[in-house]
Amino acid sequence: MAHESLRQLLREHLVWWGLRQFTSDRDYFAWQQQQFSPEDLTQLASCVERKRQGGRHDEIAFYDLSAHPKIFPVLYSQRYEYYEAIAPRIAGHCGEANCILDFGCGLGILTSLWARLFPEKSFVGVDRSSVSIAIAKEQADRLGLHNLRFDCVDTEVQPLSGRYDLVMATHALLQAEQDPGLPSRSWRTFERGHDPATQAAFEQRTGLASRLDNLMQVLPSDGRMILFEKARQLARRVPFQRALAARGLHLLEPPMPLRYRSVEEPVDDGPFYWLQRGGQQRVAWDESPELDDGHPFSPEVIVSPTDPEGPLYENHWPSAQAAWERLAEGDVLEETTRQKADGRQVHVEWGQFSGFQYLYCANTVDQRQLVIVEQARATMLETYYQEILRGLTQ
Repeated sequence: MAHESLRQLLREHLVWWGLRQFTSDRDYFAWQQQQFSPEDLTQLASCVERKRQGGRHDEIAFYDLSAHPKIFPVLYSQRYEYYEAIAPRIAGHCGEANCILDFGCGLGILTSLWARLFPEKSFVGVDRSSVSIAIAKEQADRLGLHNLRFDCVDTEVQPLSGRYDLVMATHALLQAEQDPGLPSRSWRTFERGHDPATQAAFEQRTGLASRLDNLMQVLPSDGRMILFEKARQLARRVPFQRALAARGLHLLEPPMPLRYRSVEEPVDDGPFYWLQRGGQQRVAWDESPELDDGHPFSPEVIVSPTDPEGPLYENHWPSAQAAWERLAEGDVLEETTRQKADGRQVHVEWGQFSGFQYLYCANTVDQRQLVIVEQARATMLETYYQEILRGLTQ
């Protein structure tokens, strides 16, 4: 199907589900307040907090609540552009498959779209929210989809059944967004060690191990996978990719990060993985940071600031490390390296070079920051340095 035809069908499909597209937070939240009572909002906020702090039962309770017919059109309208971003990519990879599993399908919004797009293929959607599955079945019946089945399965306590030549999972394998991931060897590098115990701990606490192992049980020796998880941060991407590689999954194409908006909020998501079990590795796994928007460091940047009232140079991206390494001949005035309770190592450094002052911050979850000012504003950096130190003790 041509891209524009797919885009039009997707929009009609989302409207059928009751979703609306918003480009303004003000308009979206005005609509939300029209649809939800104060009691609804209080209940949702409480459920979100329990999901964030609790275990799998709290997560299931949240998705059960969000599947309510009064609630889901409002909540999932925030994901409108997510659907527009991911749908064409998935549709373009379904061609060779005949039996397809959508793991963590939720209400089946996209699953039902695939069934409409490919009536000659067989689709199965599974999710651990019984309320979501009930809604998904009702909607599939309303759409008259006979090539689509939904099952309620909690893979943490029961196995999947069947055999599928394509398995897809979007935002379903790695939902522990607050998990910091796998730290680098030290604050000086982005490289990760290869300690099996550390990798296993990440897979266990995020639930990745049990979910991924269940998927492997229903995937044939040459089966393919589409995965799109919240693994954009290098500290999460590296252990996620290692978990895939350890189970014999190979890249068929380079992973593709996607950017879209949740109403007004820009979202950097993914990457999108197209994988095959067995066979030859076509594309090498990459554990280096993405190219970012940080300005390269050069004397011209220092003497020609873009903002006369701002720092002479400022970089809050991983590329700040390369800029800092070019200051090797500078004098360090003060520096502190500390190990936080969660295992994260943090380094803060205040120094000077060639008549300028700089402040550099780095940690083992890939955050970097370099700020350079002229000597006349050195007090500003000293104050900033002390503020950061106080924050490290809290």
